Amino acid sequence: MPLSLVKTGRAVLVRKIGGKEETRKHLGSMGFVAGNTVTVVAELGGSLIVSVKNSRVAISRELADKIFVA
Repeated sequence: MPLSLVKTGRAVLVRKIGGKEETRKHLGSMGFVAGNTVTVVAELGGSLIVSVKNSRVAISRELADKIFVA
């Protein structure tokens, strides 16, 4: 399922990153790589605050739709 559907407070495992090569590289540089655990911290105005690799980052729902988790 895409990260955008994960409930706040739930930790999930990244399975796959979709989208164009440029998008995958951008998300990878923020720590969104297969095998990493991420937690949705909050939803704010169409964006998600996500904890990944001991950092919190804000990503748009559009980007969250490209991150597939289990």
